Amino acid sequence: MGLSLPADHAFAAPVPPDVDRTASADPGPSAEEARAVDHDVPGGLQRMAEAVLAERVAEAAEHDPVFADEVAHRVADFTLRGGKRMRPRLLWWAMRACGAADTAAALRLGVGLELIQTCALIQDDVMDRSPTRRGRPAVHIALAERLGLPAGSGPGGAFGASAAVLAGDLALVWADDTVAETCLPPSRRRRITAVWRAMRGEMIAGQYLDLRGQAVGAASATTALRTARLKSALYTVERPLALGAALAGADPRTTDELRAAGRYAGTAFQLRDDLLGAFGDPAVTGKPSGDDIRDGKPTYLLAVARTRADAAGDRRAPAVLDRAVGDPGLGDDDLAEVRSVLEATGARAHVEDRARRLGERAAHHLARAVDVEAHAGGRLLDLLAAVAGSHAAPPPGPGSARPPYRETVAPAPAVAEGGRCP
Repeated sequence: MGLSLPADHAFAAPVPPDVDRTASADPGPSAEEARAVDHDVPGGLQRMAEAVLAERVAEAAEHDPVFADEVAHRVADFTLRGGKRMRPRLLWWAMRACGAADTAAALRLGVGLELIQTCALIQDDVMDRSPTRRGRPAVHIALAERLGLPAGSGPGGAFGASAAVLAGDLALVWADDTVAETCLPPSRRRRITAVWRAMRGEMIAGQYLDLRGQAVGAASATTALRTARLKSALYTVERPLALGAALAGADPRTTDELRAAGRYAGTAFQLRDDLLGAFGDPAVTGKPSGDDIRDGKPTYLLAVARTRADAAGDRRAPAVLDRAVGDPGLGDDDLAEVRSVLEATGARAHVEDRARRLGERAAHHLARAVDVEAHAGGRLLDLLAAVAGSHAAPPPGPGSARPPYRETVAPAPAVAEGGRCP
């Protein structure tokens, strides 16, 4: 199961099932640093991000101080205050579960993933005309207000949207530069570059399909799932796992199983995100409730509701959806009516059940890739369960009773930036 290693490799010695496999690594500097980050992956990522982004902002200031103050600092701040750091954590624990400890490179790649996410969120908010993000004004709103322009006005809206597109572009450039400057052996660099290029293209293709779906109207369930996979599932889960496997030099079988686990968990994540878009609490999501419905997003949830209504000969449900979905001024009463349709047709229950089953399949493939009873594999299992919105379910067997994963928040020793090729 998992990574194939030569018999004399440091990680190849048999390890009892109740022993932390990562703790038995060669006690060299890299392994010591990795064990420090194990205690607080978001903290290690934050320190690396601060170092990397300080350099990027300084470079921007050399171009122009106004640009640095109004745009570069905002991109850096958006990234540093981040979210759950799920993508870097998935990358980290995939690398650790595959028996590697390339701390500086993993953290730098994690910063790159966070910058890709910054790009995606900034530009997604422009496309969706979302006023808030993470409980604060969205970047296009903040940029307009920074110049004293009302975000809702013609000039303010045009400037804010255009400037935010540039801010997203800057985040993408910084992400690419961060990865390009990471010191990696040639064989690892080739694999990582291939994953990175695919991830960027998939994300943009998925975003385009999402926009196209809003423009042309309702999508089939198959098209909605494909859009969700390209736009979110791949770059949120599958590709970060693939990056961790590539950094560890994992064999093809392990890599394929990790990718399958990420694909299923990532799809479950998107299905649950669709549910949040329709039923979510703004205090939890950081965005207004019902935005996906007002924006006319062709989600799998809506596609299932239409399909089930048609199969039942229900004419009222499609009429409600046709009238309400895509209406930016949709009121609370109309939104409640849409929600009632999603529940009455059984769409909500169907999507919840499918997300649950996808989470189970993710756990199954992960167990085929790495030892989920070991320390790093168990943490990765719990992360995938959190992504999929399910409960971790390692295969039954001796030692399968494992306490839930909780990253400690105790301060870990500082990790030098390192990992950057001169």
